[in-house]
Amino acid sequence: MATDLAEFLGAAVGMEILFGIGLFPSALITAVLSFAMLAVQRRGYSRFEVLIMAFVAIIGACFIVEIFISNPDPAGILHGMLVPQMSSGALYVAVGMVGATVMPHVVYLHSGLVQPRNQILGGTNKREHFRRELVDIALAMNGAWLINSSMVIMASAVFFSSGVPISGIDDAQKTLQPLLGEGAAYAFGIALLASGLSSSTVGTMAGQMIVDGFMQWRVSVFLRRLITMIPALIVIGLGVNTLSTLIASQVVLSLVLPFAVVPLVWLTGRSDVMGDMVNGRVVKALAVLVATLVIAMNVMLLAVTAFG
Repeated sequence: MATDLAEFLGAAVGMEILFGIGLFPSALITAVLSFAMLAVQRRGYSRFEVLIMAFVAIIGACFIVEIFISNPDPAGILHGMLVPQMSSGALYVAVGMVGATVMPHVVYLHSGLVQPRNQILGGTNKREHFRRELVDIALAMNGAWLINSSMVIMASAVFFSSGVPISGIDDAQKTLQPLLGEGAAYAFGIALLASGLSSSTVGTMAGQMIVDGFMQWRVSVFLRRLITMIPALIVIGLGVNTLSTLIASQVVLSLVLPFAVVPLVWLTGRSDVMGDMVNGRVVKALAVLVATLVIAMNVMLLAVTAFG
């Protein structure tokens, strides 16, 4: 539901920017389009994967164009990446960015998506299966990192550098137009729409794998899609601030991330579960370190929120 809230808001704002349709009607159109994408998924994973890859390519192209137009300082980018710093005031947004990039339900989705390939390769060739999944995930996560980095760089180069306060996503689009031109504003809208549609469908698939595969509940994917989108439509219908709602939904994802990551680290480190594919000492240590960092960020955020 937290994922749907963010994705419906993003897609609805994108549609509003591109076509001038109101936010709530845009959210209803997004709902219809997400059902259509689910229908594509039922016709085979390969077609659905191509559709999602096309959306990701569109998002990446839009933000690459905006980085090119905004002309950020390369030295500043490099310094920010290699010498990170964060105040307590930025912690809330930073935790939200973790939740937006490494969403907890995607851990289950990646585990579920290996099943169709397992049937193609056969259960005997585990090493080849593992090698292909490693390439898949490396490409997917690095692609996500590049796209998310381009968003942050563009926002810094345009909004922070010019000292323009942004209180909502629609403000961002209105500010982009005079600063970078109409093309950049439309690229922003296209990226929002493509991101919202692809991510909302991926979230539904992940939920279906958890409900069907893990919980053993037989629920129609379309019914589950309808149930999870209702809170998002209610929030959009009430006219809440889009930016604060988006960030809050991603913080929720970060707070529940350890409940997916800790069991993952624990299970993949057990030889009685993984057999000869069990994680080695180095991978175990790195996995524990990453899980600890995520938990520490969440605990710090709760402490800052509670005690100021």
